[in-house]
Amino acid sequence: MRKIPALGRWNMQGFLWAGLSGLLLTVSFPRFDLEWAAWFALVPLLYSVRDLRWSGGFRLGFICGLVHYLTLMYWLVHTMQTYGHLPIYLAAPLLFLLAGYLALFTGLFSATAASISSPALMAAVLPLLWVSLEYIRSFLFSGFPWELLGYAQFRNLHLIQISDIVGVFGISALTVLVNTAILIVLLQWKQQTWRGTPVSNRLAVMYTAAALAFLGLTFGYGIHRKAEVDRRIATAPKTRVAVVQGNISQDVKWKSAYKKSHTQKYIDLSLSAMSERADLMVWPETAVPFYFQHDRALTDQVVRGIRQSGAHFLIGSPSFIRRDNDVDYYNSAFFIHPKGEVAGKYDKVHLVPYGEYVPLKQWLPFVGKIVEQVGDFKTGTMGEVLVSEDYRLGVLICYEGIFPNLSAAMARNGARLLVNITNDAWYGATSAPYQHFSMAVFRAVENRRALIRSANTGISGFIDPAGRITATTRLFEDAVMTREVPQLDIQTVYSRHGDWFARLCLGLTLILITLHLYRRKQT
Repeated sequence: MRKIPALGRWNMQGFLWAGLSGLLLTVSFPRFDLEWAAWFALVPLLYSVRDLRWSGGFRLGFICGLVHYLTLMYWLVHTMQTYGHLPIYLAAPLLFLLAGYLALFTGLFSATAASISSPALMAAVLPLLWVSLEYIRSFLFSGFPWELLGYAQFRNLHLIQISDIVGVFGISALTVLVNTAILIVLLQWKQQTWRGTPVSNRLAVMYTAAALAFLGLTFGYGIHRKAEVDRRIATAPKTRVAVVQGNISQDVKWKSAYKKSHTQKYIDLSLSAMSERADLMVWPETAVPFYFQHDRALTDQVVRGIRQSGAHFLIGSPSFIRRDNDVDYYNSAFFIHPKGEVAGKYDKVHLVPYGEYVPLKQWLPFVGKIVEQVGDFKTGTMGEVLVSEDYRLGVLICYEGIFPNLSAAMARNGARLLVNITNDAWYGATSAPYQHFSMAVFRAVENRRALIRSANTGISGFIDPAGRITATTRLFEDAVMTREVPQLDIQTVYSRHGDWFARLCLGLTLILITLHLYRRKQT
């Protein structure tokens, strides 16, 4: 039996393997779009920790996560510099701080892997562990589930159909299962051990068969389910929807001198779609740079345009409510009848920390918002659906689209269309808008709803209930795009039960950890 290196030994080769895993994870996502890399991205990391103990495994996992999140979310420096007016010597450390926090989860993953002595048990536990950590990351400290591992497969239509049962977490689990099977085969082929334990031919064959079986079942379900959803789409009632992309620069968006002209630009773009006979016009997040219903002149300007078009409108606007001596501000979406009457209003539920509000403000009064041009908002009601005539809209404002529980709650409450309005101008010409759009595909598949996306500077587009991206705009262009979308009312397993699979993985992981600690105590 090989001797396991001393606790916490540092070695350059291990760091290189861990860094390679971090880069492979990043290139799996937009704009590299090498989604096939995700199927073996974790193999170098796991190979490098095969003979380490907990401490050494954690270090290499942390390096892997740090490399991954720094290269995945580099665009945060641009946002903080351009719109938060932070100098590079402050913006870069803040990116490192966030990447370091997220890297803790990768560190815990590889540290736990390194502490499992049996290769058979390791390969069985790692998919459960990875999903458990992703799930915790999705809600801890308000949550930041940006580009979970499963999202890399957003273009693989047959594979992702199963997310209407298990959500994106199920795709993450399958990806890690394949990674561990490849690792087992690699160790057996090279005649190397896992923590001193040889890997048998039988184990390599068993895990290869298991990975292929799960892949086959997933693809089989995808083929069957996609065909069934397509039949539903063919017979479903249709609505013609236009997304309007005003392409307003964030630098001038809120300047008083431009408010009237920017509002008129959205009206003119909407009226240009009249020949397409759109029934619903969708404007982006905070498309109107004023308080709709309170700034009378600009509100009347919008209402006149709506009446002229004869269509329903969903427009993004800030709003406020006076409560005694206080004023509560909201990031809102107004649903407006063709006659100009407001049919409903949705207030954003999941706000951006240090962007739209400051967590722990009463205890940290010296901390402010990183981005200056947005307000200090209050939260709305989760699962609220906007209803008017034949419409039942579930609205997701900006990065609410990366939180699957929000869209599931809306589908449970009867939403027949999902609408994501956003302002991705913050990100500039980086990979962030493409990453943001990719995650919206899963919201459509999970709930079997068409998803309509309107972004200020792009990417706007349409995603059908099977997850097809049927149309998109380019970044930084004025655009109006009209498509016919189906209104489905299917209640999927995921819509009804949410992240049951992730919770199951977390429960099983906790049970296994408890049993492991109990046995260690006994011995």
